[in-house]
Amino acid sequence: MGPDCLTTATLGGAGARPSIKVLRLLERAEPAELAGAVERAPELGAAGADAVRLIPEHRRERPAGLFCLDGRPHLKQVGAPAPDLSAYARLTAGVTP
Repeated sequence: MGPDCLTTATLGGAGARPSIKVLRLLERAEPAELAGAVERAPELGAAGADAVRLIPEHRRERPAGLFCLDGRPHLKQVGAPAPDLSAYARLTAGVTP
């Protein structure tokens, strides 16, 4: 399926405006890349232009490399305190996934 096969059913029956928004993504993505995103979105349970836009963006992301301290001995002495996760623990208390 390619972008030319985009239907409102693919986008959850949302109508012409979301379909046009997805097609406008061709301004920033290759047709094959967009077609893959349109096919993948329903598999992820996501529909809509924003979901389709995020899929190729996520695929393009590369993990950040490690910061090498070689040649920077002055930075080896720098430390950072461990983060206090108690606020996060309070926010998630009683929340079930």
